[in-house]
Amino acid sequence: MHFKINEAIELLERTPKTLSSLLTGLSPEWLTCSEGEDTWNTIEVVAHLIEGEKVNWFPRMNMILTQGDDYTFPSFDRFAHLTRNETNIEQLLLEFKHCREESLDKLRNQLKGLKDFEQTARHPEFGPVRLRELLSTWVVHDLTHLSQITRVMAKRYKDDVGPWKNYLGILR
Repeated sequence: MHFKINEAIELLERTPKTLSSLLTGLSPEWLTCSEGEDTWNTIEVVAHLIEGEKVNWFPRMNMILTQGDDYTFPSFDRFAHLTRNETNIEQLLLEFKHCREESLDKLRNQLKGLKDFEQTARHPEFGPVRLRELLSTWVVHDLTHLSQITRVMAKRYKDDVGPWKNYLGILR
């Protein structure tokens, strides 16, 4: 097992900065391109990350710590962010930064002295889940969406790279 809370926090605190460095000031074409119908563009991914901060990660962690084994998480609507009308990436990035800072402050406070990352609650689909699994998933979720954003942006130039396409794994 590789999970260490300090390492998890190291990555979680970098995601807003990484996104801000990558996306601030880009033209709308980079931010609104997608991989086709029923896929998310960059703006939608950032909105999804904000939604997760508000109703998923820390709230579920808190439920594990306070409610325990018999508690079942409410379902998380992975598409709730699609109802947002915000298209200003700088505003979204700022909101994400503030939400993440708040989540990490709460996380650090909640975990003071906590040694048992094996505590559980019930996921509506998976059944019992451990605190360390939830926290590990939060980290990998960030990495998944960072990868998604760069993949979607790269595919915007898929037809423009010519014969190099075969050597650019992100385009496959």
